[in-house]
Amino acid sequence: MALTVKQVLNAKPGRHSDGKGLYLLVKPSGSRSWVLRVQHRGRRQDFGLGSVAMAPIDVAIPLHKRRSLTLGEAREKARIGRELAKAGINPSAEWRQEEERIPTFTDVAEEYHAQVSKSWRNGKHGDQWLNTLRAYAFPTMGKLKVDEIDAATVHRALLPIWLSKGETARRVRQRIGVVLDYAHGKGWRSSEAPMRALAQLMSGIKQPKGNNFAAMPYRDVPTFMSKLEASDFSVGRKALHFLILTAARSGEVRKARWRDVDLEAREWRIPPENSKTARLHIVPLVPAAAAVLQDLREAFPGKPNDLVFPGLNGLMSDATLAKALRVAGGDQFTVHGFRSAFRDWAAETGFADAWAEAALAHTNPNRTESAYKRTTFFEQRRDKLMPAWASFVTNKSSNIISLAESRA
Repeated sequence: MALTVKQVLNAKPGRHSDGKGLYLLVKPSGSRSWVLRVQHRGRRQDFGLGSVAMAPIDVAIPLHKRRSLTLGEAREKARIGRELAKAGINPSAEWRQEEERIPTFTDVAEEYHAQVSKSWRNGKHGDQWLNTLRAYAFPTMGKLKVDEIDAATVHRALLPIWLSKGETARRVRQRIGVVLDYAHGKGWRSSEAPMRALAQLMSGIKQPKGNNFAAMPYRDVPTFMSKLEASDFSVGRKALHFLILTAARSGEVRKARWRDVDLEAREWRIPPENSKTARLHIVPLVPAAAAVLQDLREAFPGKPNDLVFPGLNGLMSDATLAKALRVAGGDQFTVHGFRSAFRDWAAETGFADAWAEAALAHTNPNRTESAYKRTTFFEQRRDKLMPAWASFVTNKSSNIISLAESRA
């Protein structure tokens, strides 16, 4: 007879069979553990699976790494153990080897940095990227294997600097997420970075204003957009408006030309020479973004090679965008920070990380995976992600797309 959860909880000292070689072992002290008895190389052997848990501890941790297992998890791990033994493999030895093959957070961060930093144009940024992790992440989680890191672990790393070094903390959080997502792509983690759970842990700790944080909190973007839209017409304000709606880089917006825009197809094609990744990036234009371009088209009828957002003497400067941000009340933030706000919003509203990363035109550091996974999730971005972002920032978010819908 298979065991029930109630029987597991109330079982008396002894060995209790669940069937197929899985046993519940209850000691006189009351401690409970799972044991798999299976035929291995001609003789019966017992393999410890872990202690008894009445509820899942952390589903992100692979079964072979969990120290406590529910009844259902024990049955699944026993099934895997039986298959290994049937193939002539010692289950305990195999699980131990798998654990040893999982690299630490430090190892993964350094591997990722070594792979992608060569393509970064700013060498100083590359050094800072790794140095921030060395200073604020490695002391807490550097020696942990990447499949052991959960939201609580990241929370412990960020908490000491969350209030005192707000902008640095935000960057560290983003970089930790990139490393964990990279580890997931390599098969070292069963899940992506736990950013939604982390956001819940950090939500009660409000960073004080006035600390010169670069990124505007995403919850404040709709109010800012209302002020921006209510301001007098200027090319700088229109450019900033367009930048927020598309989550694009400032350089991409400033260099945009009419030949890159297809208002009928609602597409903005950023050519490789204007893209940080040196690849063509196609941005779906939501109606609000298309309306911004239409306003510019009417105000400044131009030729295909003309700039969409011209400056006084040719190319618009970053200072013009910064001024538009400052005049609208965002003087403590940076223009680039709206990309971080978009990324935080996407994570907290349950959109797939891959969609958000594609919208930001981030490259996949896993060369093997990127060779096979060439999709840019354009349809998902066009039909779901960017319309939801536009609805949110323009205060028309009464029907936010749910997690299930976003992943459909």
